[in-house]
Amino acid sequence: MNVPSSWRVPLLATGIAAALAYPLLVPNYLVTVGMLVFFTAFIGQSWNIAGGFAGQTSFGHVVFFGTGAYTSTILQVTYGWNPWLAWPVAMAAGGAVGWMIAVLSFRAGLKGSYFALITLAFAEVFRILANSVPFTRGGLGMLIKADPRPENFQFRDPIWIYYLAFVLCAVSILIAWQLTRSRFGARLVAIRENEDAARALGIDVFAEKVKVLTLSGAMCAAGGTFYAQKYLYIDPSIAFGVDKSVEMLLVSMVGGAGTVFGPLIGSVALTGINEGTRWLAGIVPALKNVQPLSLVVYGLMLILIVARLPDGLMGLFRRRPKAVPRA
Repeated sequence: MNVPSSWRVPLLATGIAAALAYPLLVPNYLVTVGMLVFFTAFIGQSWNIAGGFAGQTSFGHVVFFGTGAYTSTILQVTYGWNPWLAWPVAMAAGGAVGWMIAVLSFRAGLKGSYFALITLAFAEVFRILANSVPFTRGGLGMLIKADPRPENFQFRDPIWIYYLAFVLCAVSILIAWQLTRSRFGARLVAIRENEDAARALGIDVFAEKVKVLTLSGAMCAAGGTFYAQKYLYIDPSIAFGVDKSVEMLLVSMVGGAGTVFGPLIGSVALTGINEGTRWLAGIVPALKNVQPLSLVVYGLMLILIVARLPDGLMGLFRRRPKAVPRA
């Protein structure tokens, strides 16, 4: 399915207008679903920056998510910081953790599946630490006091949290789009395709991979802060649970890893599946006890994507080369 270049700006403008008008036309439940679509797309894009564009596949990206969630929550609950001021500090903490993991991993020459596993190990270490140290309140988690005022990062009307998620998603798309047009992004793609060839071209592979993981960590930490403020609670299983890492990876892979709009397309598909299976389990008695029904559908969808659409759902929109007629 090809999208003519002359249609792209009108389609984009129409999509933005529809997204802005959406919460004004639907009930609160669907506003929340829309918020989840944009939020999931945002954290999926944070994975896509490192895993899709640079080829640094991570199984433990939730380590950055949890770092952001706990940093902002501790600053707010324990030290009385305003959550808006704690947000950039949480992003800096996520970026610092990304820098640390990148330096330790890439200095040791880890890449491919070894790097993916070391990120998973870091996520598990952080989960154990969050369960053990006193300032995170262990397994009890941390509760943020409900005070629904905009200056407290809390809103009475779900429309505003929807618009905030929309802005986050739009910023992440702009970052990904800028990567496709910048030298930094070109270097990342070269590293993804062949690190040795990129090194032979004079690219500092180590430095570029450290940069992209730092950027990705900061973005994911911003998502963790948003999550903690939205639900006013965080604990180690939520902040560092492997299911959140899987969600980020799936969103990018299903939508199209290494593409600008892939995580958004994947988020629409997977959030729709999640809500659809929940509705189906509510009306079909035989499915009520099938708790992970959405995960079963996720797995089947991922198999179909890998087998038929290796470029993800965005592959449907890419221009295919025309067949050359025989003489």
